[in-house]
Amino acid sequence: MEPQATFRAVLFDMDGTLVDNMAFHTRALIEVTKRRLGIDLAAEFVDQEFAGRKDLEIFEIITGRPRQDRAAAGWAAEKEVLYRELYGPHLRLIQGTHELLTRLRDAGKRVALASAAPVENRAFVLDGLKLRSMFDQIVGQEDAPRGKPAPDLFLAAASRLGLEPSLCLVFEDAVNGILGARAAGMQAVGITTVCSPETLQNAGARWTMPDLAELPEDLERMLFG
Repeated sequence: MEPQATFRAVLFDMDGTLVDNMAFHTRALIEVTKRRLGIDLAAEFVDQEFAGRKDLEIFEIITGRPRQDRAAAGWAAEKEVLYRELYGPHLRLIQGTHELLTRLRDAGKRVALASAAPVENRAFVLDGLKLRSMFDQIVGQEDAPRGKPAPDLFLAAASRLGLEPSLCLVFEDAVNGILGARAAGMQAVGITTVCSPETLQNAGARWTMPDLAELPEDLERMLFG
């Protein structure tokens, strides 16, 4: 039998996990990359390789230019402005998000956001959906030297919460995010907004869910006893 109430904290990715917005990020990156660089990117490639990475890491991979390059910073900013324009009319929580966050807080769990999204995008979602007060800590790209699949964001969140990584559970939608959680020594739940259950399981997700509405029975016990 699983130990009861195993996890003391839950870390959430944002994009693709709390909001189903990854298609809009992908479209914005494809459009800006084509417009500014003349490079055609396939949506499947973007979803698999770039989800969870920082924008400047993405453009460094695409162009080979160092992430300190001023042109890359401009492309990144342009991409995020376009994303917010595209996704703004569709902004809404994934099913079960508010209910799960409320249950976790009522049960005395620590809750953190660990997202590689820039501060403007975090404000766009957290303030637009009135979620900010639901999190004990909010950790973003400025708090970690590397984006996912490096474990930096998750380790920074655990440190801010004052907990060992093994006591933290991660909810993530991206392969890079699952890899980052596992590299941090954390168990992970894969949310299948973009990737198949099998893809996320192969990356290291212990559980997969289509949304946040209903937890698997063993995970329910491990979170709530």
